[in-house]
Amino acid sequence: MPYQSLSRFYFFYFASLGALIPYWALYLESLNFSPRQIGELMAILMATKIVAPNIWGWIADHTGQGMRIVRLGSLFAVAAFAIVFLGHSYLWIALVMLLFSFFWNAILPQFEAVTLDHLGGEQHRYSSIRLWGSVGFIVVVTGLGPLLDWYGAGLLPWVMLALLVAICIAAWRVAERRVAASEQPNQPLLSILSRPQVMVLLFCCFLMQASHGPYYTFFTLYLEQYGYSRSVIGPLWGLGVLAEVGVFLIMHRLAPRFGLRNLLFFSLLLAALRWMLIGLWAESLYIILFSQLLHAASFGVFHASAIALVHCFFADGHQGKGQALYSSISFGAGGAVGSLYGGYLWEQFEPSSSFFAAAAFALLGALLAGLFLGVFRGVIKP
Repeated sequence: MPYQSLSRFYFFYFASLGALIPYWALYLESLNFSPRQIGELMAILMATKIVAPNIWGWIADHTGQGMRIVRLGSLFAVAAFAIVFLGHSYLWIALVMLLFSFFWNAILPQFEAVTLDHLGGEQHRYSSIRLWGSVGFIVVVTGLGPLLDWYGAGLLPWVMLALLVAICIAAWRVAERRVAASEQPNQPLLSILSRPQVMVLLFCCFLMQASHGPYYTFFTLYLEQYGYSRSVIGPLWGLGVLAEVGVFLIMHRLAPRFGLRNLLFFSLLLAALRWMLIGLWAESLYIILFSQLLHAASFGVFHASAIALVHCFFADGHQGKGQALYSSISFGAGGAVGSLYGGYLWEQFEPSSSFFAAAAFALLGALLAGLFLGVFRGVIKP
């Protein structure tokens, strides 16, 4: 199994995420965009996940060449992002984010499917590979904060471009694990999607990522309003992902002991607690530190559980489409809704209101998971 090459790709992909998610709003603010405009632009980044992964997922499942999709997507993402330097208007930045994210968002779900194919019967090792993505995020988010303090937000597009090139190079180092193309899978996709537990799972994924929208889009700006410097905000982001790494290291023990559905439920519950703490007591560094540790649950436990459940529910011939649907419905539709309502509430009411709304989304997800995924009553088995 190409452990090193798989880990290297995750490292650079999530390193780029560590530059984009915490700091891109700062770059947009430096271009004098309003909170509403920033929310809309970040929603574009999320919204392309609704369409792009499904297109590429269908192609990957019907060709059996997932890595070719990843390589082409990473190459086109570099080319699309490079034009960001040609203009700074709202419409131009919107166009850049639309083109770039259409390809960038398409490659991760297919790489997840490729990784699980390489793992074969050792899928419990997924977390030990995926944690290198978290390490990449931590390295960039903690190191970039002080650099942006010193050199300004204009440095960010150059850092992003360098990381996208590194992703492209890493993609070419991963061997293709050819899976037989499946024109007629054993089970039709619609019959899988019509299963109640699959529909509830995907909707819970949507709600979880919708709850993360204000965090991913406005957390840096939010903390700056309370007097935190970028040199402090960067390590705070890094602390959250460090907690996530810790979870990935022990997830292979947690899943068999507690069950994926139970872990999913409690991660939603803890996410609601996290957003309430941020909304109520952002001025307290100790509260913020604790809330960042809860990232271990709201992202780490949730993502590892969700991706494993998706892999269980979607039959051979639908693995690429299953991961694509997970990405598009959760990170795509959910993330876009989260960015939009976060920006509107920030502008119409007050910044903390967006985190209270986030807590409501996560609570609703916990309620649905508890009622319909067999958490409150062990009726439905994996």
